[in-house]
Amino acid sequence: MSESTKPIAAAGSVRDPGPRPGRDYPAVPIPAGRVAHLVATAARAPSVHNTQPWRFLAREYVIELHADPGRRLHVDRGGREMLISCGGALFGLRLGIRELGYRPVVDLLPERSRPDLLARVWLGEQAPVTAEERQMLAALPHRHTHRGPFRPGPLPAGLLPRLQHEALIEGATLALITDPVMYQKLVALAAAAWRRGAADPVIRAETRRWSRRPDSPARDGVPAQAFPADGDWPPGRLPQRDFDLGRGIGLLPDDVGAPALATAVLITTSDGPADWLRAGQAMHRLLIRAATEWVFASLHTQPLEIPAVRELIRSRLALPGDAQMLLQLGLSGTTRPTPRRPAPELLLRPRRQASAKPGEG
Repeated sequence: MSESTKPIAAAGSVRDPGPRPGRDYPAVPIPAGRVAHLVATAARAPSVHNTQPWRFLAREYVIELHADPGRRLHVDRGGREMLISCGGALFGLRLGIRELGYRPVVDLLPERSRPDLLARVWLGEQAPVTAEERQMLAALPHRHTHRGPFRPGPLPAGLLPRLQHEALIEGATLALITDPVMYQKLVALAAAAWRRGAADPVIRAETRRWSRRPDSPARDGVPAQAFPADGDWPPGRLPQRDFDLGRGIGLLPDDVGAPALATAVLITTSDGPADWLRAGQAMHRLLIRAATEWVFASLHTQPLEIPAVRELIRSRLALPGDAQMLLQLGLSGTTRPTPRRPAPELLLRPRRQASAKPGEG
């Protein structure tokens, strides 16, 4: 299934197949000296438990995005969360290509026989970087998943409609939960999922595996600075996943802080691998856009890991599609990024040298 990118807004969006490099216009080599920067830009994407379940293969004319199944959560049996995470990395790669002054061209899920090969990305036509893209690139280093208290104050005027537009560009919908009754239904379902996870030894073991102690040198997983030691949450609010699990290692202040200013569900019309990748691209795109205004999101994945709860969220909230991500937005001045693995660690070695231009088969 081929999809190429459209020159719109931040980094281009996915559309129907169009002109292909090497077939309809000259192919452009990937600058060898920029590969590490492109991969590092892609790897700034959010991922469940900060597992960073992606790998990249750089060839002369193309960069391939691969899933890393060894980093898939056990609870994520269908790979949905892994692919949403990888979709975020795909958007980051597209944004990095825009920084080079080219429009990205994406072939999504190019080979059915290789399900871990998620996308091939080329350099398309030259196009100057826009002011909005520069803002997003500047916000990328301080964008982070928010787990602490929010600051008081209103959201910037017009931000929520802009975020909804960003999601639509990527083929997803950001549904805002504004009705108090609907919100409390969501809280109840999320709390039920939290209690189920707290009692499940497999989920607890996996959470423990991906949470880091203060002295850990790991560059993946959730660092102690990013979660509190107290796993409780205020009544009436969406519960955060308990990464501390009673060990007393969390260093994030457990201040209640101001409530989130907006609650939303990111949804897609279908529920397959391509939809999960689109959801990930939409998620990362809107989160970077929000970060340009110092607005950040807490991501609540636990309720959506249980198929029955996920279906209840869809039906009880009357969502017009499948829920892929649950998030809350608020203000924060925190700039500490979550650690990432270095680019060389993410690069695969090609089995053979392949310099054929895209479009030459």
